[in-house]
Order: sequence, then C-alpha cells, then structure tokens
Amino acid sequence: MAIPTPHIEAKHKDLFGKTVLMPGDPLRAEFIAKTYLEDVTRVNGVRNMFGFTGYYKGKKVSVMGSGMGMPSIGIYSYELFKFYDVEKIIRVGSMGAYSSELKLYDVVIVSDSYSESSFAKVAYDYDEKVISSSHELTNALQEAAKKLEIPYRLGRIHSSDVFYRHQGDIFKDVRDKYNCLGVEMESFALFSNARFLGKDAACILTVSDSLVTHEATSAEERQKSFNKMMEIALEAA
Repeated sequence: MAIPTPHIEAKHKDLFGKTVLMPGDPLRAEFIAKTYLEDVTRVNGVRNMFGFTGYYKGKKVSVMGSGMGMPSIGIYSYELFKFYDVEKIIRVGSMGAYSSELKLYDVVIVSDSYSESSFAKVAYDYDEKVISSSHELTNALQEAAKKLEIPYRLGRIHSSDVFYRHQGDIFKDVRDKYNCLGVEMESFALFSNARFLGKDAACILTVSDSLVTHEATSAEERQKSFNKMMEIALEAA
C-alpha cells in the first residue's frame, strides 16, 4: 500500500519518528506534544486522530492517538509499522485496577497481555491468549522509571474487547485465572502486530479507576494528569 494510507495523511515516511507514543485519546496526544516536545508539527488529522512529531531532548519522537479498542489501535499501529517504517510504539494509556493494592494514578508497566479477543487468531493465526510486550523496550521503560524515581508495578494486563460486561464475575474470574493486575482494551492487538511485523511494542498505563473500590478519575484528569507515565515513556523513546 502506498502512503498516505486510508487513515494517516502523512505523505512522507520521515514525517514520523522511529518511536511513536500512542495514547488512546487524540487530545491526550495533543497535550503530550504541546507540553513535552519542541518544534512540533502535526502530521495527521484524518478522523481527528491527531498525530504530532517533534523533539524530546534532541530526539525525534512522534505521538498519535489510537482510538479505543483493538480494532482501532490494530489499524493505526499496523499502518505505522508497515508503511511508515516506525520501529517502536509505546502505548500510554489508562487502566482499571483489579486489585485494591493499586491506587488511582499508580503506574503499571505491562509485561504481557491476556485477551479473550480473536484479533491475533484472525489476523495472524496465533493461538495464544497471552502475548508479550517487547523485552528490550519494556526494560527501557523500567530503567526510565528508575532514573526518574517513579514507582511502578510490572505485570500482566487484561486486554478486553468488552467495556460493559454482563456475564461472569465481571473481573474476578479473569484476575484469578490469569493473574492480571487490571484491564485496558488495546495492548493485545498492539503486541500482536509488533510480533508479526518484527517490530517493538510496549505499554505503560496509569490507574484511572478501580473495579474493587469504585474510585475513578474524570475525563479531564485522564487527558491531562497522567504526567508520570508520559515522562517515563518519553525517556524510554
């Protein structure tokens, strides 16, 4: 497929950095770009899925929204990897905690992702229900967190296709069987794409709500207040 793609309007590969940070919310992508990057250029606006490229401490970095769910990040991350020669994608997102030990705004670095989704099977004939993040990039996130002296948890996440679930025990069955720290909706597809295409992908999350205590952050807080996670990802980029 030639560029631009159906979903990304950038006409040249070098408009993107080799590393892309991908929050779900395109407004969070804009916030990251305008807060942390220098010499920022907008490189995508198709469907208002904003993408930006700039420089962080002299290194060229891009940040672009992924939208919600595996089908959406599956499309955008595939096109970035395959057609724009992006080498690394770090998902920076929010998660719901499955344990009372995790508090609002805690940072979680994802080691691997469990999903009941058929994404990997349909796309690549992968039978696994657990797919790992890229070891080197995940290590880079951990080293960045240590350098910045930001506490974090490392562990497995539940990557779900369903936000409103009405069967089973809502979350305890998945948590107990697969040892998941919490839930989000994108990492399994991102890790699957990276594995198939020979690229690197990692995921760092901030606890935005708890399925145990029922505490939650607001949409505005999720957009603008997850600074620790953003700074770790940028240091690792």
